Amino acid sequence: MSIKKITWLALRLVMSLIFLWAFADKLLGLGFATTKEGAWLNGGSPTAGFLLKATRGPLAEFFQELAGVSLVDWLFMLGLLFAGAALLLNRFVVWGAMAGGIIVLLIYLAAFPPANNPLLDEHVVYILVLILLASRGRDRL
Repeated sequence: MSIKKITWLALRLVMSLIFLWAFADKLLGLGFATTKEGAWLNGGSPTAGFLLKATRGPLAEFFQELAGVSLVDWLFMLGLLFAGAALLLNRFVVWGAMAGGIIVLLIYLAAFPPANNPLLDEHVVYILVLILLASRGRDRL
C-alpha cells in the first residue's frame, strides 16, 4: 500500500474516531467532556453544556436557545454516530463526511470567533479534511 493510500486511510479513520468518541462520551459520560451524571443515558443533554457555556459572538443567543432541545439533542447524537460509523466502515462516506462537516461547521459558528485566532481553529481543519474525504468518495479511499 502506498503512503498516499495509508494517509487517506488514516485521515478517514481518525475523523471517524473523533465523531465516535464524542458520541460515546456524550452517551455514556466517560468523564472527559461529559461527566457520568451528565450522560445522555442518565438524562443529561448532549448539547446543553456547550451551547450554554461555550457559545459567544454574534450567533451566541441563537445557539443558546437550542440548548437542551430534545430534537437538537437527537439530531446531534445521530449525526455524530452516522458520521463516525460511515467513515469507519467506509460506507456512505460522502453523506457521512457531509453530516460531520455540518456538525463541525455549526460548532465553529456557535463559538465564533475562535479563542486563539480571529478566524481559524481546528474546526476549519476538520471541515477541510471532511471536504477532501467527501470529494474522494468511498471507491477512491
